[in-house]
Amino acid sequence: MERLLRNFFLFLSKNRFFTKLAKKYGLRFGAGKFVAGETVPDAVKTIQQLNDKGMAVTIDHLGEFIDSKEEAREAADGCIDAIKAIGEHKLDSQLSLKLTSMGLDISDEVVLENMRRILGVAEQEGVFVTIDMEDFDRCEKTLEIFKKLRSEFDHIGTVLQSYLYRTVEDIKELDQYNPNLRLVKGAYKESPKVAFPDKKDVDENLKKIIRLHMLNGNYTAVASHDDSMIEYTKQLVEENNISKDLFEFQMLYGIRVERQEELVNEGYKMRVYVPYGNDWYGYFMRRLAERPANVAFVLKGVFGK
Repeated sequence: MERLLRNFFLFLSKNRFFTKLAKKYGLRFGAGKFVAGETVPDAVKTIQQLNDKGMAVTIDHLGEFIDSKEEAREAADGCIDAIKAIGEHKLDSQLSLKLTSMGLDISDEVVLENMRRILGVAEQEGVFVTIDMEDFDRCEKTLEIFKKLRSEFDHIGTVLQSYLYRTVEDIKELDQYNPNLRLVKGAYKESPKVAFPDKKDVDENLKKIIRLHMLNGNYTAVASHDDSMIEYTKQLVEENNISKDLFEFQMLYGIRVERQEELVNEGYKMRVYVPYGNDWYGYFMRRLAERPANVAFVLKGVFGK
């Protein structure tokens, strides 16, 4: 049943009709649990609340299905506005973004122009930018663009997904760039030709890449809500005398909030991934696919008081 629900929500996440409908009607049906609001001021308010609890943040200006240069430029302008707000309010926050929202599916020229504009402002404001990883078909191009931009800018990182067979080799190849990487399991439906179909293999590969990247001496963000993965990381750090300045835990806004607070109280750096914007539908569906138990929250939001 869980696999059926996952596939169902992943299917819905790619539906353009429902995406447009969601933009029209706003944050309803439980999405407000996972999305901070629709505007930069909404995001700023949430960041301030999390910072007050000792948590760092990365915000994501949500975007799906960018079809034109104009839409990509508008999305980039939204990221720049967010970076300036982080600087203006002196927030402990980074920025995350998807290259498709910057024009990845249009042309290299468009996405690179938008990314250089964003990274130029981010450098001025001292804000770190992470390029989120998307589906397998865009993985290679995303890493190519990351490497190009990494040679030009310091405050930039990206994401690798443990469910892909290729990821161990990607870690090894990227080591020369001393990359700051967020390591995750992965949230897209992929063919067994390119991705581990079984959860246990995905989990084992995540442990493998965490260990490899940490022992390479590169900054590591362990993005997982899985207690076994968190404990594995703690043990790895202790056994190898890895400084707490070289890694952090990351979790999604609205999920396992008490666990996030526990990690802060234990002295670990905890960064919360906070999405905002009116293009929230695809993100919300993927969160339900990752954790079908969240459907209960949605039903409560629709039918409860």
